[in-house]
Amino acid sequence: MDCDVAIIGGGPGGSTLGTYLKKHNRKLNVQIFEREVFPRDHVGESHLPLISTYLDEMGVWDRVEAANFPIKVGATYKWGNTKELWDFDFIQDGVLKEEPRPAKFEGQRRATAFQVDRAIYDKILLDYAKEMGCEVHEGVGVSKVHRNGDRVESFELSTGESVTARYYIDASGHIGMLRRAMDVPVEYPTGLQNIAVWEYWQNAEWAESIGIGGTRVQVMSVGYGWIWFIPLSPTRTSVGLVMPVDFYKESGKRPEELYLNALASEPLIAGLLKNATREDKLATTKDWSFLASRMYGENWFLVGESSGFADPILAAGLSITHAAAREAAFTILELDRGWFTADWLKEEYQKLQENRVRNHQRFAAYWYSANAQFSDLREHTAKIAAQNGLELSPEKAWQWLAQGGFIDDDHMVGTATLSLSAIKDLGTFLTPMEIRNPLGDNNVFKLNLAGAKKVQRAKYAKGGVERFVAYQRDGQTLPMGGVFEILVKTLEKYSTIDEILAELNRIAASRSHEPGFQTWFTSRVPSTFEAMIVSGWIEASLDPSRRTMQAPNETPVLHWHSDPSGA
Repeated sequence: MDCDVAIIGGGPGGSTLGTYLKKHNRKLNVQIFEREVFPRDHVGESHLPLISTYLDEMGVWDRVEAANFPIKVGATYKWGNTKELWDFDFIQDGVLKEEPRPAKFEGQRRATAFQVDRAIYDKILLDYAKEMGCEVHEGVGVSKVHRNGDRVESFELSTGESVTARYYIDASGHIGMLRRAMDVPVEYPTGLQNIAVWEYWQNAEWAESIGIGGTRVQVMSVGYGWIWFIPLSPTRTSVGLVMPVDFYKESGKRPEELYLNALASEPLIAGLLKNATREDKLATTKDWSFLASRMYGENWFLVGESSGFADPILAAGLSITHAAAREAAFTILELDRGWFTADWLKEEYQKLQENRVRNHQRFAAYWYSANAQFSDLREHTAKIAAQNGLELSPEKAWQWLAQGGFIDDDHMVGTATLSLSAIKDLGTFLTPMEIRNPLGDNNVFKLNLAGAKKVQRAKYAKGGVERFVAYQRDGQTLPMGGVFEILVKTLEKYSTIDEILAELNRIAASRSHEPGFQTWFTSRVPSTFEAMIVSGWIEASLDPSRRTMQAPNETPVLHWHSDPSGA
């Protein structure tokens, strides 16, 4: 069998990559080899809103919406420095207005996500990839990878057949079959080595019903780990326990015993499961944060969890996988066009994946270290903090997070898929952080590009790769596009707050004819401005003779939530 692209794995990584390839080049011969036969259960059911954008771009959002998965409005946590519950919501005040389903991908649905039954979700995506023209082989695994140096020569299938391709993709998940065959070293950077034990339940109650079909995921700390509670349908719920592997080994107890004890010990979860029944499909897996040292070779790419994994506490696994699959597909399409050098395209893919996973791993380390409710894991969380150079004193926590870069490679103002305002709010619920708003405390701002160099970075859009200019310094990146570029050009001419505001208002007025521009512009300027200050691209100071600007009021994304269990 000879093809253009051979993909190991038919999960979201493989099917997303295949779909994007066929969407933008129907002539490509794309083969997907999945060792199992769908549908099959799989852990990792909680989406972030970014995925919905990809599903819409692929053309499959309507099919996923028609499956009637619960709408994820946000999550409720028992985590941090208080045993009170608190909510993190994707939409303002966690209010989902009632609208019939299936709905269109517009309005409030652009800000929400899904909680998916992977048996159904993965089959929808794989079937769609097949309809798009990929040749899908279910029940056919790759038994061996034949290599010559850093080049893959062929795949040997479980059927005995041989497959040759121009490009080979490892979308096999944490198994990392191609990664292992190519002897790619792996690092474990954060000390987060957990195991997950989970089961599916029928007829559990939802903690909340919001609008039509909306709810929140429940994340409840217990002394030695945490529980997830994720409704997947009106009747089916995924409930899991995550704990350090060392704690599990030292307990001397079987996974099922630890799992059932944890559920019984948490009043809210126990109440929701009071009238529910288990499907008797108890499963375990290791959730070890790791990162591959490289994610491409001469004719191969690693996609999703084959290249790295960040702890599930941030629910980012599927987002990282979908994004990597999209970017790998666009890279391959661009390699075929030949407009950019192969080395540059591959290096840009590597940088983006590596930085994305590292940011999530770093932030997960903060979440664990700052959770005062891990009464049995004090030594463990202290070790995680020490390994990451993380000081949790109020004045140091924010400074440590800022060092990770609040302008990330996805051009997002924040880190680990959390906005800057969301990270600030976390200071209330995790380790209290001293956060001063530099826009309210200062009134003179000077652009600081000293020591920075201009580089060409990659942007993935419209079925390919575009170049954009960015400044880089000390591991920080300042993209020259959108609000970033507007602020840079403004600060090249003006430095006082009055001059800067006048120029920004002039720009907004000049583009008032563009639909949605003013809302987009005014919502992004404050956080982008602040991120550029925190990241060192702008020097802020106070001139007592001049007025200061009142810091913008940001709508809180986290808020208190009463515990219905009364615990």
